[in-house]
Amino acid sequence: MKLKQLFAIALLGSASLAQAANLSFTGNFTYDNDVQRFNFTLTEAGKVTLRSWSYAGGVNAAGQTILRGGFDPILALFSADGTRIAEQDDAGCSLVDPDAVTGSCWDVNRSADLLAGNYIVTIQQYSNFSLGDLSAGYTYDGVDNRNFRDGFVDENGDRRDSHWAFDILNVASAEIPPDEPGEVPEPASLGLLAAGTAGLAMARRRRKLQA
Repeated sequence: MKLKQLFAIALLGSASLAQAANLSFTGNFTYDNDVQRFNFTLTEAGKVTLRSWSYAGGVNAAGQTILRGGFDPILALFSADGTRIAEQDDAGCSLVDPDAVTGSCWDVNRSADLLAGNYIVTIQQYSNFSLGDLSAGYTYDGVDNRNFRDGFVDENGDRRDSHWAFDILNVASAEIPPDEPGEVPEPASLGLLAAGTAGLAMARRRRKLQA
């Protein structure tokens, strides 16, 4: 799990002081088989949204303009003990915007009703899927697979870059684990911005996997 840089901006919504944080993270992979992990907490049951912006670009929950051109992301969601809850390849054009150049809607946008507790979510480049529970690892783990897609390349062979942008919405807290290389602590300032999602009705590219 390698990063060149990481920024995190915490935002406070108005629904509940106990659980209304919308957090935005950005960074870069070093190798195409890297896996970026996030831990998040809910103090009460609620709907959590996990949203990437870097494939097609857009404005994230922190109000940052994210450039298009990042790799094709997939995500895996786990409970605190590492049991996989769900996996998502891409969200489809009903939930995310298409990339202006490729026309593909390959960002992720997963909403899930979760109980109070601690959770783990990871993002990877397609097609580095989780192999099951967190302890099972990922399809392309290991030094020998660091160039499994010849760098950052989407399913159609379009060349991409290493940057990612990821929102975790409506949680009590979220963070990059302290042992992750390259972590930058979250700033202390809080804002009142809210996240929004937009989409165009188009056909989905691939299956969406759910546990």
